[in-house]
Amino acid sequence: MSSEETGIAGEEEAEMEEVVRVKLGCYGGVVKLVEDPSEEIMLLWGLRQPIYSNPNAYVLQSSLSLRLDACGHSLRILQSPSSLMTPGVTGAVMWDSGVVLGKFLENAVDSKRLLLQGKKVVELGSGCGLVGCIAALCGAQTILTDLPDRLRLLKKNVEANINSNDILGSASVCELTWGEDLDPQMLDLLPDYVLGSDVIYNEDAVRDLLSTLQQLCGTHTTVIVSGELRNDSVLEYFLEAAMENFSIGQVDQLEFHSEYRSNRVVIYILVKKNFEECANDN
Repeated sequence: MSSEETGIAGEEEAEMEEVVRVKLGCYGGVVKLVEDPSEEIMLLWGLRQPIYSNPNAYVLQSSLSLRLDACGHSLRILQSPSSLMTPGVTGAVMWDSGVVLGKFLENAVDSKRLLLQGKKVVELGSGCGLVGCIAALCGAQTILTDLPDRLRLLKKNVEANINSNDILGSASVCELTWGEDLDPQMLDLLPDYVLGSDVIYNEDAVRDLLSTLQQLCGTHTTVIVSGELRNDSVLEYFLEAAMENFSIGQVDQLEFHSEYRSNRVVIYILVKKNFEECANDN
């Protein structure tokens, strides 16, 4: 090995040593703690190079449905491709981040890193409902939520896929608009988990999303969100804003489902800081 190569290897080893790995919330795996959002963005785009990975590796948005096997069931998720022509409407079709997150949940349950059986789960921005349906198949009591005009397709998919006697959990659909006060019934028992895929897409939505997470999460709640690496500034804004009240860890791709990994998709675990931690940070 040349002296130059030795130097590069030494720098890489030093960088690895600086990474802080912790366990967060109820996720049994170890995650890389996010301490500096700008550094996180630089590493994601530098190491992952998402622009060189093909988008829509696991989905076809022009199709009327997506078929996927999960938890011993064959799911058929209906899509509405024509809805993409309506400005701002993207939840009527599937995206890679939803498929990756759904299969991540299945794999994490199978490998004992997550226990969803009997847990209360709320999915935000459910869209077509794949992630929430897989959570129900893993045994969770799942509430899938979205805006009023998105609920018709969501209900169809829940009814079509969570309808047999051998389902371990349950799934219901509820209207929820980020940034608004939550239904008191949803706050009676705060969820064990909050899930979301492709929920970080512009700064206004980030502010409303974090407002809802503040209301919805207790210190016992584990948030799991996935997103596609499209806009570095929006993701950095989310991380900076979320770190005021949440500890954040990035899940290593090796803990994704082995057949559903993409350099374009990242998964984060968030847990709410307790009062003392927030006071010290301020």
